Amino acid sequence: MSEFYADSATASLIRSVASGDQPGTVRRAPHLRLLPPPVSKAEVPDAWWPILLRLGLAQQAIGVLLRRADANGTSFQIELFSSGVVDEACLCREIARELELPVVEQLAASQLLMRRSEREMALREHRGVAMALARDKGEHMRLLLSPSRVELTELHRVVQSRPGLGDRLGIVVPTVLRKALLAAASEDISEHARTALYIEQPEHSARQVFAGGQGVVGGAIATSLIFAFWLDASSAWLAVHVLFSLAFLACVMLRLAAAMTATPPQLRPLEPAPAEELPVYSVLVALYREAEIVPQVLAALSRLRWPRSKLEIKLICEEDDAPTLEALTAFRLNPCIEIIRVPKGQPRTKPKALSYALPLCSGEFVTLYDAEDQPHPDQLHEAWQRFRASDDALGCLQAPLVVVPTQKKLLPILFAFEYAGLFRGLLPWLARHQLILPLGGTSNHFRRAALEAVGAWDPFNVTEDADLGLRLARFGYRSETITRPTLEDAPEALFNWGRQRTRWFKGWMQTWLVHMRDPRRLIRETGVARFAVSQVMLIGLVVSSLAYVIFALTLVWIALLVAATGTLGGYHAALLAVDAVNVFVGFTAYLLLGRRVLHPGERTAFWKVVLWTPAYWLAMSIAAWRALWELYRRPHHWEKTHHPLRKHPRR
Repeated sequence: MSEFYADSATASLIRSVASGDQPGTVRRAPHLRLLPPPVSKAEVPDAWWPILLRLGLAQQAIGVLLRRADANGTSFQIELFSSGVVDEACLCREIARELELPVVEQLAASQLLMRRSEREMALREHRGVAMALARDKGEHMRLLLSPSRVELTELHRVVQSRPGLGDRLGIVVPTVLRKALLAAASEDISEHARTALYIEQPEHSARQVFAGGQGVVGGAIATSLIFAFWLDASSAWLAVHVLFSLAFLACVMLRLAAAMTATPPQLRPLEPAPAEELPVYSVLVALYREAEIVPQVLAALSRLRWPRSKLEIKLICEEDDAPTLEALTAFRLNPCIEIIRVPKGQPRTKPKALSYALPLCSGEFVTLYDAEDQPHPDQLHEAWQRFRASDDALGCLQAPLVVVPTQKKLLPILFAFEYAGLFRGLLPWLARHQLILPLGGTSNHFRRAALEAVGAWDPFNVTEDADLGLRLARFGYRSETITRPTLEDAPEALFNWGRQRTRWFKGWMQTWLVHMRDPRRLIRETGVARFAVSQVMLIGLVVSSLAYVIFALTLVWIALLVAATGTLGGYHAALLAVDAVNVFVGFTAYLLLGRRVLHPGERTAFWKVVLWTPAYWLAMSIAAWRALWELYRRPHHWEKTHHPLRKHPRR
């Protein structure tokens, strides 16, 4: 089927259909041209004028499309279909009328004559597939041509020179053809999204949470702890404190190292870039139960500065999420936006939805956003320029996530401070030292080839971002950061925040268990320094969060004991010293890193952060213990974070 996309093959396929040949006996003849043709200066071909006159397209609109075509290095025809100024079905009807060909506005998957590999290739084509063989209700074979891909002037010439072709050709509405292709391929794509990583790279899949050896080691540790506490509870309790302290100290050292060079971020200057050099960029947005904020999502995406003829936005919804789908279909969407309906099936996770949508994309570069995101309009440009200036080993770029509290609520302020330290301080420091980046769940920009080479997202991992960052490093790819941010909303309700944080902790545990199935291989593939950082960023943060509530309870217990007895023994003094030092240095490193990356105008609420960080960490510790239970009870369950409609604009 790949030869059907070559210029000569198009005309030869038309000839074979006209002569009654079966597919596969295509004879080559260099005639009909596919879009895009080489363009030096855009102009409206003569064949288009009768159509434009009947459509009543204003001269001003035609001029705008011509200027876009000239700037983007495309053609008037491409820009017309990409603009949405004319309804696609109306446009196709007028094209069919001009060519005296039938127009197809309804097409069933069963009518298509395509093999599985051909469908997959067709769905990956930008602006849709050029043509497809199909049978009508009378079993008559017809070649359906998509006017968004086949150049009208050449098609007009071929049809006029061969009057007999009219009985075997038809014009199909591009979205109608794509829907039929997707309906035919949906089951295969869904199965691939769910099982591909587990089948091709089982060692990197979280489908099985514990490997056999890990279960044995975990059981041995648990048994040893029980015996240790039974034999000498005091010594065992002190030993546990020391082990927890090591995890705490590792996190402290990492934050302090980043804080030493951290500064408030500045936007990196962009170089002038002609639009004709820009590649196709794919933007994925996973939506689930987001009907309330659909207008907000579309408004944020509309601000992205990228030629619409070279942009494709995939809004990914579960097929049974009727409210969100109804909210989306209520809008007349730009042609660059496609609604992807993910078939029902387990696991019902964001990474599975992304894996389902990836084969339906054609972009050389891929990024993803969450429903509440407001990306900087020039974020795609900065990412593309960084990719272009780097070698192919640069696999991913992480944009900073910035929480802007629109109200003076405490939880969003604490959440915003935490994000500032992570995305403005720690991740850029890790990137500068070419260490492993635990990616954020949104605003990751991927080189498509690198993303596919590592197996894309794991549908069974509930923090697919951290897993993918580590997997990219294991395959020899770098992850770095860019400066243009994505604005996000913080959960305002503690219950909603707790569900989100539980999912994160659970996913980090999953990721650590997956990649520690063979520690020696992990060290060999990443190097000692990267291995050490991965331990701190995954299990170190989890263990330190689990430890915090134990430290806090121990301090309270000792304080009550001293108040009751009036004395402090040597054992209790040792525990008090260990816990007090841990908490103090932990707070110091956390607050120092966060404050150093804040702009002066953002520091007005810093003392609120200082006062409430102990309580915030306690909430995180509770979420970590809950995640440990969730890992045992339902490891692949995705706890949804509710995103309410934003009442105040963000700047």
